[in-house]
Amino acid sequence: MTRIRTALLSVYDKTGLAEFATSLAQQGVNLISTGGTARHLSDVGLEVTPLEEVTGQDEMLGGRVKTLHPVVFGGILARRENTSQMCEIAEAGISTIDLVVVNLYPFRSTVATPGHRLIDALEQTDIGGVSLLRAAYKNFSGVVVVVDPADYEPVLGAMKAGEISLPMRLGWARKAVEHTASYEAAICNYLGSIDAASVDLESSPHQTTYPDSLALVYRRRATLRYGENPHQEAAIYAESTPVTTGLLGAEQLQGKELSFNNYLDADAAWALACAISSPGVAIIKHANPCGASIAATPVEAYCGARSTDPTSAFGGIVGLNCKVDVSTAVEIAKTFIEVVIAPAFDEEALRILCSKPDLRLLRVPEPTADLERPPEFRQVSGGLLLQGHDVLSADRWEVVSHRKPTSEQDADLRFLWGLIPWVKSNAIVVGRAGQLLGVGAGQMSRVDSCRFAVWKAVEAGHDLTSAAAASDAFFPFADGVETLAEAGVTAIVQPGGSKRDNEVIGAANRLGVALVHTGTRHFRH
Repeated sequence: MTRIRTALLSVYDKTGLAEFATSLAQQGVNLISTGGTARHLSDVGLEVTPLEEVTGQDEMLGGRVKTLHPVVFGGILARRENTSQMCEIAEAGISTIDLVVVNLYPFRSTVATPGHRLIDALEQTDIGGVSLLRAAYKNFSGVVVVVDPADYEPVLGAMKAGEISLPMRLGWARKAVEHTASYEAAICNYLGSIDAASVDLESSPHQTTYPDSLALVYRRRATLRYGENPHQEAAIYAESTPVTTGLLGAEQLQGKELSFNNYLDADAAWALACAISSPGVAIIKHANPCGASIAATPVEAYCGARSTDPTSAFGGIVGLNCKVDVSTAVEIAKTFIEVVIAPAFDEEALRILCSKPDLRLLRVPEPTADLERPPEFRQVSGGLLLQGHDVLSADRWEVVSHRKPTSEQDADLRFLWGLIPWVKSNAIVVGRAGQLLGVGAGQMSRVDSCRFAVWKAVEAGHDLTSAAAASDAFFPFADGVETLAEAGVTAIVQPGGSKRDNEVIGAANRLGVALVHTGTRHFRH
């Protein structure tokens, strides 16, 4: 592969650049640079050739035009193995550029700044940098292209070893493609979200939630053993920017690699754990909660969640919103569990859990209180559905029955209502004292979900006397309330809004059940 003799450096992120350029100079590489990058390198004592000396053309338009020149792009794009092209650039007095080090203007951080002007965003759309990267990765067999400061050391190591192999070059070229693609995607989504009727360059643009055009760039994190079933191939992809939150921001501390189903269930377990009070525990099986509890200590919360449905908890996914301590680890180790996901583990708790080598342990960053969850995607034939995440913040809380919930019942109703968005519809949950006791999920009839939730609770040995219940959508008939009340439930929360609300409320009054309406449905398909 071609030896690196000349490098063009033009970066916004100058992390590690001075050290990298110093090492290049020590290996005899000629450094060409532009604007602020050239000044940065000169300030640390490096000899740098300004790009305008190479092109014979001064920067124009306040630096908007500086790299777009045949001398630059001819030096990058000429195929080293093509004698005709090499002769052509030699006759034109153009030297090859063998290393292109570029990263782009901070478009994302600019448009994320509240009150930014549209003109500010447009000024952060890089022209020359994108063009340089595209030219370099197009000719990666002859040009090394670097966008990530983390790759400075590998490049230097390969140079010192005397060979920069084609696979190495391809790897760095892929990163450059991803860098430009994600950058262009951000611009596409931003401009596509602007309300054209009120556009003004000097003002902060009004943006819609859903852009006219949607561009997505994800990087493959891993190829999985298989998908939902062994005959299905599968892989997992992450957002191209570094992932620091949620499941893909987690560190796997031990255990086998996660499967396709593990990822789905672990994500659900962590999401539900984050939705309840701490200490709180959720146990997920096939994307539905089979256990949930809040308590004074982590071990009490875990034992409460496990006892919801001990049979289903076997082989489940456990999510905790608190540190896993020794007592909790001892209890977890008593049951076969596939995955434990939590924000922290005591050292001794880790030792106990690591005695089960197949158990996957995930330490996930704790979410900040003001963390905004991105929109949710669902794939359909030929396209995508996009929606905001389901939240409870706008729900009202109106008692519509003669009987009012006690303070204990109100707490139970609010706990169960917090679980409802994570249960597949039609969803019915019953519980008491911060513990989920029974779940009816995914039934085609709401009254069947009521029957199933009651049956699961009774089957697990729970007494439903004075228990509470929640329904993700309105009761279309009184039979759902009647089924729950017959089992002992004395307080129910539901959205309301049925044509037969009066019948349902009448049944609650007749049966002595406290009934709360929230006004908001929480289906989960």
